[in-house]
Amino acid sequence: MTSSLFDLTGRIALVTGSSRGIGRSLAAGLAASGATTVLHGRETGRLRTAGEELAAAQPGAQIHTASFDVTDAEAVAAGISDIEGRVGPLDILVNNAGIQHRVPLLDLEVEDWDRVLRTNLTSAFLVGREAARHMLPRRTGKIINVCSVQTDLARPTIAPYTAAKGGLRNLTRSMTAEWASAGLQVNGIAPGYIHTDMTQNLVDDPSFNSWILGRTPAARWGTPEDLVGPAVWLASDASNYVNGQVIFIDGGMSVVV
Repeated sequence: MTSSLFDLTGRIALVTGSSRGIGRSLAAGLAASGATTVLHGRETGRLRTAGEELAAAQPGAQIHTASFDVTDAEAVAAGISDIEGRVGPLDILVNNAGIQHRVPLLDLEVEDWDRVLRTNLTSAFLVGREAARHMLPRRTGKIINVCSVQTDLARPTIAPYTAAKGGLRNLTRSMTAEWASAGLQVNGIAPGYIHTDMTQNLVDDPSFNSWILGRTPAARWGTPEDLVGPAVWLASDASNYVNGQVIFIDGGMSVVV
């Protein structure tokens, strides 16, 4: 009974930005829980390799790939339509695609501000809306927006990222306000500082690494695997009355001063 609450067998999940890093780990976790999983990315070579590696690591898992620009409304509509037709009805969407750009506010180019907001926030609106167009008539669906500890906190040099992740929390709430009555659950996960290939340079910086270890009550960096359990929970029947929430997975960083 209890384990069946988390069983995703027979469900179809799309994870945007999942050819590497956090997205790839989330996709692997959903696949391990039984979901037919669609990996997504814009670099088709890396995406194809990621799909092949995940299929090899999980024999019997149903792994597919999809490549489209999450910041382009027409491309998103075509991409979601393709998945619905080629793979099947989408049950789970994880809006994970995102980028970082570290520049002090006074030196920040408007083009870079717009690029980060489009990739980290507007994409979740576009993909979430298009997925919902299909989910709402079926009166079922799970949308998980990948927020950040920067949803609540700020640091110098990452203003557009912080603004986007703060906006993503309220987009999660807005989606809930409009779609929960039709059977959708929309929630977010907010990772703290996660050790991935993309943050390796920060881990290797003695000063920054020491700051993270001292600032985080758990006294360590998070791993992508730390995010899998909460994501599976939010994708499963175990969270059917959870809506509009952002779950912080940050080793306690956001609750201390």
